[in-house]
Amino acid sequence: MRRFLGIGTALCGLLMPVALMAQDASSLRQDVGVFPSESDVPPAPWRLVRFKESVPPTDYRIRAWAGEFAIEAHAHASMALLARPIQIDLVRTPILCWRWRIDAPIAAADLREKSGDDYAARVYVAFRIPPESMSWVTRSKLALARSVFGAEVPDAALNYVWDNRHPIGTVTPNAYTERAMMIVARSGAADAGRWVSERRDVLADIRSAFGAGSFTPVLLAVASDGDDTGSSAHAGFARLRFVARGASCD
Repeated sequence: MRRFLGIGTALCGLLMPVALMAQDASSLRQDVGVFPSESDVPPAPWRLVRFKESVPPTDYRIRAWAGEFAIEAHAHASMALLARPIQIDLVRTPILCWRWRIDAPIAAADLREKSGDDYAARVYVAFRIPPESMSWVTRSKLALARSVFGAEVPDAALNYVWDNRHPIGTVTPNAYTERAMMIVARSGAADAGRWVSERRDVLADIRSAFGAGSFTPVLLAVASDGDDTGSSAHAGFARLRFVARGASCD
C-alpha cells in the first residue's frame, strides 16, 4: 500500500506543474471577439462608431459562417467601425489573433490616397498615450481632429488591413492622418472566399510605428468600408483574442 501511495504522490508531483502551466496559459489569454450564437445585432460591449454622419454605416451582425460564429460585415459605399473597449496588458499578452475572410478585395482602393482609403476588411486597435509624451503640435492636431470627427479619434492607432495591391508587410501612415498606421496583413484575392488566420505582435507593431513609450490599448474594432471609392465589400471576423508570446491562438 505504501508503494502505491508513493507512486500516487509522485504522479501528483509530476502532473501538478502541468496543470499549473495549463492554468497559467489560460490566464494569459483574453477573448475580445468570440461569439456563442447568432444575433442580428452584435452584443454589448460592441457598438457602431461613425466618424461622418453623412456617410451610411456598414451593416454588421453575428452569424454562423462556415464553422465560425463570426461578425459579418456588408459595406455598400459605407463606413463605420464595429468597436468595443478593451483593457489589455500588452506586456503579458501582446499577440493579437484573429480569423477573417472576404469575398474579394476592393479593386479601386489605394491605401496611399484619400480617394482610395477603403478596405474589404480591417482590424483596428486604438491607443491612449500620456499627453506629456506627445509634442504640442501632435496634441493640437489631435484636438482639431476631434473637433471635426468626434472624441473617438485616438492618440494612435494600428490598422491591420486586407489590401488589394500592396505586398504583405507594407506599413504606411493612413492617407488622412499620420496618427494611424496601416499594416498590410493580407493582400489580393488568393485567399478570398475562405477563413484565414492571422497573428500579430501588437506591442512590437505600435513601438515600431510610434517609437518607445507608454501605449495603452483602449479600443478594438473591425471594419469593412467602401465610402471613398463607392465600392461594396463582404467580410467576416472571428476568434479575436490576445495571447502571450509563444502561446497558441487556439
